[in-house]
Amino acid sequence: MMAEKMAIHPAKKTTTKAALKATRSVSKKGASPIANNDVYVSVVIPVYNEEACLESLYQRLTSVMDNVGKPYEILFTNDGSKDQTSEILRDFHDRRPHQIRVIEFNGNFGQHMAIMAAFERVRGQIIVNMDADMQNPPEEIPKLLAAFEAGHDYVGSYRDGRDDSFLLRTLPSKFMNWLRSKATGIKIRDQGCMFRAYSRRIVDLIAQSAESSTFVTVLGYIYASNPIEIPVVHQARFEGESKYDIYKLVRVTFDLFTGFSMAPLQIFTVFGFLVSALSGLLVAYLIGRRLIIGPEAEGLFTLFSVLFFLVSVAITGIGIVGEYVGRIYQVVRHRPRFLIKEILEEKGE
Repeated sequence: MMAEKMAIHPAKKTTTKAALKATRSVSKKGASPIANNDVYVSVVIPVYNEEACLESLYQRLTSVMDNVGKPYEILFTNDGSKDQTSEILRDFHDRRPHQIRVIEFNGNFGQHMAIMAAFERVRGQIIVNMDADMQNPPEEIPKLLAAFEAGHDYVGSYRDGRDDSFLLRTLPSKFMNWLRSKATGIKIRDQGCMFRAYSRRIVDLIAQSAESSTFVTVLGYIYASNPIEIPVVHQARFEGESKYDIYKLVRVTFDLFTGFSMAPLQIFTVFGFLVSALSGLLVAYLIGRRLIIGPEAEGLFTLFSVLFFLVSVAITGIGIVGEYVGRIYQVVRHRPRFLIKEILEEKGE
């Protein structure tokens, strides 16, 4: 389905980062290969232009996972980064070749497609998904694992004491969460928080959902039989810049509406009937007025405003229908959802 070029490369030596050079002497861990059925936890991390925070992520995440004391792997998906992310990830693989695997995309296909590519290749029984910015710190992973081991097959999370700009991030996010919940009926407290743990069964089902555009957290919730949501620490971003803005938040929300609900079409249909009824009453009123009072000399701009309103309603409806038709087109043309340039992993894994 996807053109893949499997290649095993030694880590490319680079001198672009002083911090990178300082860590070359770190000894390799995980001295023996891990069999597929022995991996307990897979940590999946999509990465896009995150060179500033990757070294800190590596140090903190590997320290946490080493302390868990069970076999694990970390899968990074490089989603077409333009900075030094690729070289840094190669170095991570070189340091821990038995535990760190890297998927290199042939371009930028989006966060959820980066997660899907990793979900198709994970080996663990528990799959933890997190962002590279560490706003949800790696030190919270044991909390997710504890909830999973208590019998839950889907451990969602919501950001407790969110440390973000209230007007630009927190308020729009809360509003979109409320809107998504009302439109789709999916009761997830914080749909924008990607820090979650899934059972292998759920991840396999998500990977089988060959959708051209999807929302991983919602799919996991739908497929879960015993989900739970727990609070997790949220911190301000210490390094790098956020890749999300209000436009992307609105775009993701609309993707969720059209991907998981017919609500936009149904709401517009009801609204169309209502507008048609009001328009019919207006026409009846104008006809009656003409017969009883006579031709109307005034009110021309009122009629124009009504006409413009109805035209705008029609254009909105065409746009909503177009979104659904566009999704159908993306599916029926059978193009790959993403293209993988190479995968860095141990031979024989």
